[in-house]
Amino acid sequence: MTDRVLERIKQFNQGRNPERLLLKYKAMASNSFVFFRGTCHLFYEDWPINSPLNDAPPVWICGDLHLENFGSYKGDNRLVYFDINDFDEGALAPATWEITRFLTSILIGAGTLGVNQSEAISLCHCFLKAYTDALASGTARTVEAATAEGMVADLLESLKLRRRKDFLDRRTEEKKGKRRFIIDNKRTASVSSDERLLLESLVKNWAAKQQNPDFFEVLDVGVRIAGTGSLGVKRYAILVEGKGSPDDNYLLDIKQALPSSLTPYLKLPQPKWVNEAERIVNIQKRMEAMPQSWVSPVEMEGKPFVLRGLQPTQDKVSLDQWNGKLGRLEKVLKTMGQITAWNQLRSSGRQGSAIADELIYWAENVSQWQSYLLDYAQAYFNKVEANYKEFSAAIVEEKSPL
Repeated sequence: MTDRVLERIKQFNQGRNPERLLLKYKAMASNSFVFFRGTCHLFYEDWPINSPLNDAPPVWICGDLHLENFGSYKGDNRLVYFDINDFDEGALAPATWEITRFLTSILIGAGTLGVNQSEAISLCHCFLKAYTDALASGTARTVEAATAEGMVADLLESLKLRRRKDFLDRRTEEKKGKRRFIIDNKRTASVSSDERLLLESLVKNWAAKQQNPDFFEVLDVGVRIAGTGSLGVKRYAILVEGKGSPDDNYLLDIKQALPSSLTPYLKLPQPKWVNEAERIVNIQKRMEAMPQSWVSPVEMEGKPFVLRGLQPTQDKVSLDQWNGKLGRLEKVLKTMGQITAWNQLRSSGRQGSAIADELIYWAENVSQWQSYLLDYAQAYFNKVEANYKEFSAAIVEEKSPL
């Protein structure tokens, strides 16, 4: 098969676990929005080298902003926030890169949500207005239960009812007062004995630097199967003692950190990070309202990984529950636009990013760049749809898309 889109995707995903990579490709073939989520690299491969879009102020970006990369989490101050939640592709780049990718995701996600293209354009304008208004204010704020509205408020309110036991029961089984992972090869797969020893050692060394090392006594480990773009990357779930067995155990996520897919196309000088995990964690900490619990760069066999807690309070807004009332989606898009601006303001003036005054000026002169963003997003939406059709047809033709 010589299909160009498929070959580009294969080349980018070289070296990943074949079994998990097959799951990724199957998911990507299900609809164009999942395809878009799984091909962040194509977006930047196709980004124009010479364009007014590249003249925007430099900001810290998550690099893969789309409708599904916002969610709730508990910060290390034990409060629950709603924020951007994926920084694997994080980098210093023109602000327009982040915004245009998000606008494209609205247009592509419209079909899945049951929104027509006219309504999708309206949602794009809603996001842009909220983003520019928040940026022009010059003040970074946060979204938590007391300040959330609409479907985001509903999500944060629902989290108050969640119990750790129920969270653990979905992933583990209890026998004689001890929990072990449920190996279903859907959410969790088994690890080799060598991997188990390496992971136990990694957590023990990391825990030794924490306030209460005994909290992180390892009870079980497994391969974690999660995400879309990252499927096939080495990723593990760790069950630790926490506050006590069996119902107060805690879970950790340990995920291999790979180079950002933006790296080949970045013109702005980047910091000399120690490794890719340091890049991801540092960018996350400077952008988010409050750092997530335990998020840390770690190493295993000389390779960088990001360690973080898995929490009952982590979730996404169910956008398909807008119930035919566009205003419900508009409130969510408004919140997402504000968060995007606040994260850029919060991380302004750091290692090459524009200072707040530059961002305010740019936001106040929105007429000079907004139409470029929308035009490009609409054009790229058509390209993604064409690429998706080509990809899904190609993997049907092949016995194995790997």
